[in-house]
Amino acid sequence: MHDLYTTVFEIIDMRSFSNLWYWLGLAAVWSTRSHWVLGVPFDMVARAQRYGGQSETDLEDMVRINVNRLLFIADVSGLWLIAIGCMALSVLAVLGFWYTVEFAQALFLILFPLSIVGLLSIFTARAIAAQGMHGETLRRRIVAHRRVTQVIGMISIFVTAMWGMYVNLDVGPYGI
Repeated sequence: MHDLYTTVFEIIDMRSFSNLWYWLGLAAVWSTRSHWVLGVPFDMVARAQRYGGQSETDLEDMVRINVNRLLFIADVSGLWLIAIGCMALSVLAVLGFWYTVEFAQALFLILFPLSIVGLLSIFTARAIAAQGMHGETLRRRIVAHRRVTQVIGMISIFVTAMWGMYVNLDVGPYGI
């Protein structure tokens, strides 16, 4: 039975940066995050731009609902979420980069940029609510938010790829 486990763990590399599933997950996280802008699928923005009318109304309603939801969560439990998030990121950073736990490094490199995008989403939601954006102004703001999210995602993927290559070259193929 011991040989079976050894064989399985040699075939399926359980280290994060040399595991295909980690990279697929990273791509899926950023693809999903840049498609769902403030909880609204981006195709609704394109449809509102193209057709107007009911599509525009649907977009504005979805944005209003999600902006109100985000702001309610931020106002009611934002301080606790920031505290818990900072604690979790600190634990992951210390475990990952001080104690060289590769799994913690991998999680940190996904969650830290996502936390930046989360804060950016709160700031964007506050701006939309404060200015009462609608129509073209709302669409431009959502597109700008999406572009910034995509840039953060590209930088995140690049940094993660560079760090992952470094770890794989430094540690070697079998973690020895």
